[in-house]
Amino acid sequence: MLSSKIIKIEYFRVPPRWLFVRVETADGTVGWGESTLEGHTEAVEGAMKDLQERFTGANADDIQDIWQTAYMMRFYRGGPSALSGLDIALWDIKGKRLGVPVWQLLGGKVRDRVKVYGWIGGDHPSEVLNAALERKQQGFTAVKMNGTDAVSWIDSPDVLKGTVERVRQVREEAKMDVGVDFHGRVHKGMAKQLAKLLEPYQPLFIEEPLLPSHPDEIADISKLVSTPIALGERLHSRYEFRPYFEKRAIDIAQPDVSHCGGITELRNIASLAETYDVALAPHCPLGPIALAACFQVALSAPNFVIQEMSWKMHYNTDDPEAADLHTYMANPHVFDIREGHIDALQGPGIGIEIAEELVRTASEMYTSSRSAWRNPVWRGPDGSLREW
Repeated sequence: MLSSKIIKIEYFRVPPRWLFVRVETADGTVGWGESTLEGHTEAVEGAMKDLQERFTGANADDIQDIWQTAYMMRFYRGGPSALSGLDIALWDIKGKRLGVPVWQLLGGKVRDRVKVYGWIGGDHPSEVLNAALERKQQGFTAVKMNGTDAVSWIDSPDVLKGTVERVRQVREEAKMDVGVDFHGRVHKGMAKQLAKLLEPYQPLFIEEPLLPSHPDEIADISKLVSTPIALGERLHSRYEFRPYFEKRAIDIAQPDVSHCGGITELRNIASLAETYDVALAPHCPLGPIALAACFQVALSAPNFVIQEMSWKMHYNTDDPEAADLHTYMANPHVFDIREGHIDALQGPGIGIEIAEELVRTASEMYTSSRSAWRNPVWRGPDGSLREW
């Protein structure tokens, strides 16, 4: 039997809201991937069943052929999160079988450590200064916060004042860099005002100033302010990023390795972004496998600037099980933060070790006792829907 033949593909739904993928080859090598797509867990699991049937028995070394087959085999395409988990696991296997980190297979590293940022503020940002100072003690030099609570299409300018004050506190009192995530919650009329009001405080970036369905309008905002514009978690391939690059709409591409097609497509997007002088800052408020996969590209992509990580993020700490970034890791020290950076991962594959028995136990508990996570539904004072 071919030693690299895939003999098993499994997936595990685990707290707080992650979906891990395990792939095993005939020689006993195990690779881990992550297919987390918040709020759509069952849909991804359904797509994973298709991949199980199609690729059990395939050669795990043929990463590119498996990726192309999975992406192109459906007339209507789709399923990039399921593909992402499989792709990450295959790269993990290849690195482990060759005894090298994945970044070596991508051409070697161009940096020795990766700059990271943490989250403050939660979904309903209020008091952020103490949270920023706590992050600073943890080793971060940069943070990200949601810009606003729910906002109407056109709202009172007073709703923007709190955002400006919070950014001022983080910049001037905590003396940290801060990215501001509009989260697609703010419509054009208000987004223009908020972007201009924040400009004097030099945010690290403004993320998703509008929903990604508006590339021309986002390009207009990009021309309005000097603050870098970032976007990409809801774009799922290099093809979807292309119009943003061509319209000069964004300065920072934020693809999500668990949404866009794994390490293979993340590297493709990074290379395409570089040709347009656009920086790379992968989106990753997810689990440790996704983060480790991002690191492989971050270490090898010349245009990488900073990496999001979910350690102690509200998504994790607010969960009933309080599962966090390190919970399922056997070697959590590899994510230690020093001076705002994490050292290059040196282990084979994606560079982390997963506590498999804990994953299996947690998944069994989760699937038997809880429903998959759903994002909240927000409404304004008049009862109309607001963007979450």
